[in-house]
Amino acid sequence: MSDQKPWKTIESGPYDYRQALHPVVRKNYGKWKHHEMPRPGVLKHTAASGDVLYTVRAGTPRQDSVDLIRRICDVADKYADGYLRFTVRNNVEFMTADEGNVELLIRELENIGLPVGGIGPCVTNLAHTQGWLHCDIPATDASGVVKSVMDNLFDYFTSWRLPAKVRISTSCCAINCGGQADIAIIVKHTRPPRINHDILANICELPKVVARCPVAAIRPTVVNGRQSLMVDHEKCMYCGACFGACPAMEINHPEHSKIGIWVGGKNSNARSRPAMGCLVAQNLPNNPPRWPEVNEVVKKILEVYAKEGKPWERLGEWIDRVGWKHFFAATDLVFEKDMIDTYRHARTTFNQSAHIRF
Repeated sequence: MSDQKPWKTIESGPYDYRQALHPVVRKNYGKWKHHEMPRPGVLKHTAASGDVLYTVRAGTPRQDSVDLIRRICDVADKYADGYLRFTVRNNVEFMTADEGNVELLIRELENIGLPVGGIGPCVTNLAHTQGWLHCDIPATDASGVVKSVMDNLFDYFTSWRLPAKVRISTSCCAINCGGQADIAIIVKHTRPPRINHDILANICELPKVVARCPVAAIRPTVVNGRQSLMVDHEKCMYCGACFGACPAMEINHPEHSKIGIWVGGKNSNARSRPAMGCLVAQNLPNNPPRWPEVNEVVKKILEVYAKEGKPWERLGEWIDRVGWKHFFAATDLVFEKDMIDTYRHARTTFNQSAHIRF
């Protein structure tokens, strides 16, 4: 028997990202001279070689149908040399070296219901967690909140009405994939899970549920002569992680799942260091399908920021300049004593950035 394998190993991992780059990008990679923003949703990149590349950005629903994806690909084939990419905030971008294709791209995208915008001093598409489509522990479906908020902020996406870009995120629970943003909309459970002891032992692996709790609040017990679980309410932080391992640990509740809004978060090092967001509104009702209370708060914050912020000043930087007292007064939000935490006693106040500090 031969020691030589009769087959060839085929790499099944991700493709080299360079294969997906537009030829103009590949040619001038790392050699760009400058960029301009001719209009909302459009970028013009100029390379040191003199090559020019236009990028047109459009917002998408994120949970896109196959038919919509095919129509998007048809637009890319027609006007963008077959190249497109999706951003982390669920926008789709088309690249073309032909300036004449820019207006045609915009017209075609708007005809299929995809608004062009999200570049420059505006609100770009919301980043949000998986919601009920993919995740097993959310307090609500983040997709619904995103839909209602972006409908309400549509004009802020397609026009330049703000001092600087505004990043908004939604998180359908308090412990998972959201992230820091200028405005973060976070859904939070406000009570421990309700345990259905009748079915728990039949459908759940008890050790897995105990191990799933990040604060060790779940422990084995016996109820009516059957193996079950109990929750230490003093330890429980209402995160909902147990529900993902066991549907009998019901955490969602139409009355006790609330929404909080955080502001001032920032990931980048541009002009100022990264920052943690601070809570400014809490216990807002989780009120589908349009979430009017959440929309009212977000819209008011943006209106005041648009009026008072200086050019290129991010929302958190504006708050640092005017102070929290003025922020709450200008936005008509109610300050509560447990809202603002500056993390003074956490390792170097979470100043994890590239800035030099003395």
